[in-house]
Amino acid sequence: MKDKKSIKYWAESDRPREKLMQRGTESLTDSELIAILMGSGNSQQSAVELARDILKDNSDNLNTLGKKSYKDLMKFKGVGEAKAISIVAALELGRRRKQQDVLRQRIITGSVDAFNYFQPLIGDLPHEEIHILYLTRANGIIDSIRASSGGTIGTVMDIKIILKNAIERLAQSIIIAHNHPSGNRQPSEMDIEITKKLVDAAALMDISVIDHIIVADKSYFSFRDEEIMPQKKEKKDK
Repeated sequence: MKDKKSIKYWAESDRPREKLMQRGTESLTDSELIAILMGSGNSQQSAVELARDILKDNSDNLNTLGKKSYKDLMKFKGVGEAKAISIVAALELGRRRKQQDVLRQRIITGSVDAFNYFQPLIGDLPHEEIHILYLTRANGIIDSIRASSGGTIGTVMDIKIILKNAIERLAQSIIIAHNHPSGNRQPSEMDIEITKKLVDAAALMDISVIDHIIVADKSYFSFRDEEIMPQKKEKKDK
């Protein structure tokens, strides 16, 4: 008996691969693109139906899906290791493409540029990470590093390592960024306190901390824009 759920029995114009070739990638839905990656579904579902279930389980949000590991995807019937790895790899390529677009600019002119730089790096992570961007006097990008990686509710910032890297790179200023996997973009008291400590320590070396960006999926919080960026301590006259 023929399996009418199989895509091969669909009208040719409705099959994802043929649709892509005839109408282009923009004509396909997210589930159809994922179906192409998987190639097949399971005994009860076509690849497209299975892809819809996967997306539905991730709030129909590709950014949420991008945070999942290949093992998370293997919980779906019909998704083995190969299919799961194909999906994860495709989403990672998309993330790297976004990052390369930002890297071409090489100048940070404001919080939006900083967010666009960091979002592909940490926006989809299921755990917190702190990244530091090292800049020239004209806010040109020298380098960026991952300063720490922690759990789902926090991580620790080592000020000595951050400043050591700044000195080695002859950076004139730095931007801090960390992500909130919860999606809450508001800074915690600890976020504010550690920023103040870094501002004071960096000032001793004539290095400016010009912003702290909290990345929460597709939105962000800028300490500088919200006017809560700590000010460095004024040097006292002897």
